[in-house]
Amino acid sequence: MDVPTLCLAALAHGPASGYDIRKAFEDGPFAHFHEASFGSIYPALRRLEESGAVHATVEPQDRRPDRRIYSLTPDGEARLRRALLSPPRPDQLRSDALVILFFAHLVPVATAVGVLDGYLEYHRHLLAQLDGNCEGGNGEGADGDATECGTPGQRFVHGLGVAVYEAAVRYMENHRASFVDQLSGDTAPKA
Repeated sequence: MDVPTLCLAALAHGPASGYDIRKAFEDGPFAHFHEASFGSIYPALRRLEESGAVHATVEPQDRRPDRRIYSLTPDGEARLRRALLSPPRPDQLRSDALVILFFAHLVPVATAVGVLDGYLEYHRHLLAQLDGNCEGGNGEGADGDATECGTPGQRFVHGLGVAVYEAAVRYMENHRASFVDQLSGDTAPKA
């Protein structure tokens, strides 16, 4: 999806500043499946405002520049609904860590192991972050009824995210030792 559509999606949750929208993509509800940078959010918001898809109000702040709070207009909601009816593009995983691990035989063992350990910790962090987004973790409320994450779609996407990160963590934990052994030449096939 393009950044203007992502901004409309973020505003579907309620009025927000450009900073708030960016935070939704950094560590909020969209952080695990899409990205949008400050450099792309503000021009998109300006274009959305010019087209009538969003409305901005100015909120004065002491000793700081005024904040612009954006909200979705009926035209913006209609535009978002139309965009959501478009067929999704195939997912693409982009990971510098996986490129390094793929070519681990070309770097020092300590570098490859450090990348693997960092990638494992990163996935543990993402899992904890997702678990913290809903009471009870794993998309379930405190009583286990899966009601604390909002809509059925939000609960489904949250649960899928938890399942993906749990699987990634489990795989890395289960295969770390053999990966390190193979890199170290202990069990690596001789060329």
